[in-house]
Amino acid sequence: MSTGTRHTITAFDDDMDEIRGLIAEMGARAETAVVSAMKALTEHDVEAAATIRADDKIIDSLETEVERLVVRTIALRAPMADDLRELIAALKMSAVIERIGDYAKNIAKRVPKMEGQIHASAKEQLSRMGAIVVEMIRTAMDAYAKRDVDLARAVTVRDDVVDQLNKDLFVDFVAYVAKNPQNATEVAHLLFTAKNLERIGDHTTTVAQMIYFTETGENLPDA
Repeated sequence: MSTGTRHTITAFDDDMDEIRGLIAEMGARAETAVVSAMKALTEHDVEAAATIRADDKIIDSLETEVERLVVRTIALRAPMADDLRELIAALKMSAVIERIGDYAKNIAKRVPKMEGQIHASAKEQLSRMGAIVVEMIRTAMDAYAKRDVDLARAVTVRDDVVDQLNKDLFVDFVAYVAKNPQNATEVAHLLFTAKNLERIGDHTTTVAQMIYFTETGENLPDA
C-alpha cells in the first residue's frame, strides 16, 4: 500500500470518527431533552421547559455540522460501497435525531400553557410512555456505537408497545373529558404530548432501521 493510499484511509477514518462522535452527541442530547421535557411537564417546571427549548438549537447546529462533514467527506474521499452507505445513513440519522429533539421541544412548549394539575392516571401513563421512548433512544444509540444489529432490532419491537400505549391513552383521555369537560383544554395538551412521544418512538425506530441497513446492507425484516 502506498503512502498516499494510507494517508487517504487514515483521513477517511478520522472523518468517520468525527461524524460518529457528533451523532452520538446528538443522540445523548435528544435523550436528555425527552427526559427533561417529561420531568418539566409532570412537575410543571416552566423554567426547565424554557431551557429545553433553548438547548434544542444545539442539536440543530450539530445536525448542520454532520451534514457539512458528510458532504465534505464524500467530495474529498470518494468513498465506495460500505463506507458510502454509512455516510448516507449518518446524514439521514442526523436529520431524524434532530426531529426527536424537536418533538421534545414541542412537549416543553406545552408546559407554560398548562395549569399544572395532571390527574394521577394520566401522569402514570405518560411517564411510562416517556420511559419507554427514552429506553428506545438509549438502545438505538448503543446499537450505533456497538454496530449491534440485535440491539437495533430490539428497538423496533418496543415501538409496538409505544403505539399501543398511545391508543390506550387516547381512549382513556376521551372518557375522562366526558366526565370532566372543564379539563378539556388540559387534556388536549396531554393528548398532544402522547402523540409527540409516539412520534419520537417512530423516529427512533427509523434510526434503528438505518443502523441495521448500515451494518447489513439489507432492510430490517418486518420494518
